[in-house]
Amino acid sequence: MLSEDMKEVNHIILDRMHSDVPMIPQLASHLIAAGGKRIRPLMTIAIANMFGYAGNRHHKISACVEFIHTATLLHDDVIDESEKRRGRETANRIFGNEAAVLVGDFLFSRAFQLMVEDGNLEVLKTLSDASAVIAEGEIMQLTTCNNLDTTVEKYMEVIEAKTAALFSAACKTGAIIADCTEQEKQDMHDYGLNLGISFQIMDDSLDYNADQEKLGKSIGDDFKEGKMTLPVILAYQESNPEEKEFWQRVIKDSKQESSDFEIALAIINKYNILDKCQNYSLKYHNKALNNINKHKKNELNELMSSLVSYVVNREN
Repeated sequence: MLSEDMKEVNHIILDRMHSDVPMIPQLASHLIAAGGKRIRPLMTIAIANMFGYAGNRHHKISACVEFIHTATLLHDDVIDESEKRRGRETANRIFGNEAAVLVGDFLFSRAFQLMVEDGNLEVLKTLSDASAVIAEGEIMQLTTCNNLDTTVEKYMEVIEAKTAALFSAACKTGAIIADCTEQEKQDMHDYGLNLGISFQIMDDSLDYNADQEKLGKSIGDDFKEGKMTLPVILAYQESNPEEKEFWQRVIKDSKQESSDFEIALAIINKYNILDKCQNYSLKYHNKALNNINKHKKNELNELMSSLVSYVVNREN
């Protein structure tokens, strides 16, 4: 349905990755060529088309969204010292941390060039605001690391910023390009926000419940890094005194042994934590469905609805 549009987006991505500095396209293409779901640019394309847009501005803006996303991945992998991304060795492992950070900066710059070329100040404001919020979210996550006092509310604040902000911006820009009403823009913003929150909750849950080969990255990384994601927050709240001492040692004190991840999984399973995480995800899933279903039914509306269900049930 959107294959021709996405081909054009991919063409722009490959074209704008070009640089006379050989390492830039080499490193960027290592991650971009690995594939990925392209959910964020797909949402921009789908929403613009859903509201009847017939031009080609959404192609450049979708590429811009993907560049912002890819830049954040490059930076994240350096911060997290990740070894695998999308089933392949991370760019920072191959090219070094310095190169990965600088190429991430290059992709951010390319994204802003595409925004300026579009020439719409509302698009520029929406995506530049999202870029700032994403950076704030990543810093907030750093402050919660190893902190067992982190609340569910604080966790939600973090993922709304670091993940859902770009989802909502991708959706809202599709509506802006299609010259939608203010209410339609708000509904698409809210759709993306709720979908992004649902997505990140499930992503964090997969670190404790996924098939590593399907996931395309190492499981247990969040645990090893002491990240206070929803599974750990809920498990700590439910744990008995002895189990709380375990969490204090492995998360707060970062003293982990090879068998500790299995112990963590046992505690998480004991209290049905992953089911509880899915219930949180479903709450935002239902909100996203309500946002999209306010609008006229067509094939693209149905695609956006099915995307919501995919997020809650995904395995990678």
